[in-house]
Amino acid sequence: MARILVTEEIAEGGLQRLRAAGHEVAVELDQARLLEAVRGAHALIVRSATQVTAEVLAAGSELMVVGRAGIGLDNVDVSEATRRGVMVVNAPQSNIVSAAEHTMALLLAQARNVPQAHAALVAGRWERSKWEGVELVDKTLGVIGLGRIGKLVADRAKAFGMRLIAYDPYVSAERARQMGVDLVPLDQAITEADFLTVHLPKTKETTGLINRDLLMKAKPSLRVINVARGGIVDEEALAECVRDGIIAGAAIDVFAKEPTTESPLFELDRVVVTPHLGASTREAQDKAGDTIADMVLLALAGDFVPFAVNVDAAEANETLRPFLPLAERLGRLFASLVGTLPTGLEVCAEGDIAGYDTRILSLAAMKGFFASISDEQVTYVNAPQLAKDKGIELREAKSADSPVFVNLLTLRGGGHTLAGTLVRRLKEQRIVMIDEHHFDVPPAEHMLVVKNDDRPGVIGTVGTLLGTAGVNIADMDVGSAPNTGTAVMLIATTSPVPEAVLSDLRSSPGIISVVRLTG
Repeated sequence: MARILVTEEIAEGGLQRLRAAGHEVAVELDQARLLEAVRGAHALIVRSATQVTAEVLAAGSELMVVGRAGIGLDNVDVSEATRRGVMVVNAPQSNIVSAAEHTMALLLAQARNVPQAHAALVAGRWERSKWEGVELVDKTLGVIGLGRIGKLVADRAKAFGMRLIAYDPYVSAERARQMGVDLVPLDQAITEADFLTVHLPKTKETTGLINRDLLMKAKPSLRVINVARGGIVDEEALAECVRDGIIAGAAIDVFAKEPTTESPLFELDRVVVTPHLGASTREAQDKAGDTIADMVLLALAGDFVPFAVNVDAAEANETLRPFLPLAERLGRLFASLVGTLPTGLEVCAEGDIAGYDTRILSLAAMKGFFASISDEQVTYVNAPQLAKDKGIELREAKSADSPVFVNLLTLRGGGHTLAGTLVRRLKEQRIVMIDEHHFDVPPAEHMLVVKNDDRPGVIGTVGTLLGTAGVNIADMDVGSAPNTGTAVMLIATTSPVPEAVLSDLRSSPGIISVVRLTG
């Protein structure tokens, strides 16, 4: 059972998921008590208000995972978490629809002055002519950041007959054309847009991206919408440009410092503001709570976590994912086979899987390797650091051709080789090679590798010794290497083989070596 600390409100369904899995869930909403509350916690779940700093991570020395119930991670010191081997996960798809819809709500509110007209009317003023708006049809919408949310906004803006342009250095022109969007430089997007909507993550590069110099290039009709992260748009510069009539207005949902009730933007009639409501729908909160609970449970179990942001690998697709348990198991078995720390470990992917980014398979193999020799919790995050600390160089190799198997995963290092694959529709694991000797044996918890002279009688000797000791053989195969005069037996047993029996095996005629594998 793990202790999970929750420092902000998340949907009850997510909390129930965590409790149903048998974990202790502690809810502490007082940020002043964070450093005390995080001690002894194995997981920390936050939203946007909790600052997960280096100090917090140091206090939470037992943390395995930090979960952000939402998209942005600017309140989490991801670099420090990675250094400490703490996985950081988020819920990147939980609020994308809500954020896109709120963007459209602000765009329409800005175009038609809805909040201003409402405030005047309920205050007793009929100001119909004062709050004349503009239509969206035939207007140009500049989308800054054509990711998940930016794409949804573009899709919705099409329904209003808007012309779409976008700036995103990570999207190809062809991909943008498929979305019905013209990809342009940032300066051009500012120059041509009647409405500009921001959908970027907050980084060192994007902080202050929309500044006074850029806004000075805009048409007087420009209206800026930001439902992304505070600080990407320079609030002081934006307020000045609206006040001076350089641009027509703005609609802002996020601010550089939150919560806040003071901003130069609040003083301007032509600015619409909301208190970070982009993800504030019941549906988004339910999805975020459920998703982050699932991600935290996977992390605590040591499984692959699809939404881990500090795992140095691409997300495992449907082709690679079945190979993750195999890679991890091969790593555990390989540690037993080598019996010491090799100076290098090569992970080779052959066949169809070689056409993908296979870094996650290498991480899984390292995770299995170190889990079998280390007392500390090993994750996809800290496995590379453990390898570095132990002086083990990780090498990756690929080959689109596999002479025998559709796919093959091979580990090499310390003078040993171990290979495995998946067979049949059920993706059953098979060990198919050890030190150039070929087999077809399912990996098991207890296995023996017996190297022997390739002559009659040796198999019988091994079977007799195991049988006499009451050790049942669940599976067995014999592999020979041409022109070596030796053979290797790979034996899976239903129980551990006692040390005394191993000693008898090693001293038997014809036996060269016996290695116990633990998988």
